[in-house]
Amino acid sequence: MASDAMKSVSRTLISVTDLPNRQIIVVNADIDGENEAILLYRDNEDIQAYLNICPHAGRRLDYAPGKFLMQDGDLVCAAHGATFRLDNGQCVAGPCRGASLRAVPVQLLEGQVCLAD
Repeated sequence: MASDAMKSVSRTLISVTDLPNRQIIVVNADIDGENEAILLYRDNEDIQAYLNICPHAGRRLDYAPGKFLMQDGDLVCAAHGATFRLDNGQCVAGPCRGASLRAVPVQLLEGQVCLAD
């Protein structure tokens, strides 16, 4: 049992109380053995997580660490202007229209946002 508790603790990303509503927070986590920047977005009770990588050119989406361009509630890639819906990660405008951000499965456990198994 102790190993299961340690596993969930190590997979904890952030307390839900530290995740402001309708804002993006970046956290780092090990995914498949790689340290990855993950953007977290909360819309009331719904929490989405995506790798901080634009599918167009593989660059980070933020213009400075943790600083994102937003337009009408959508995320805009700072490098080439691709526009993504935060509720599903789909690109709705720009050079990679129709592509999607890579979702990171998360779950809410005892008030903590954690990587899902």
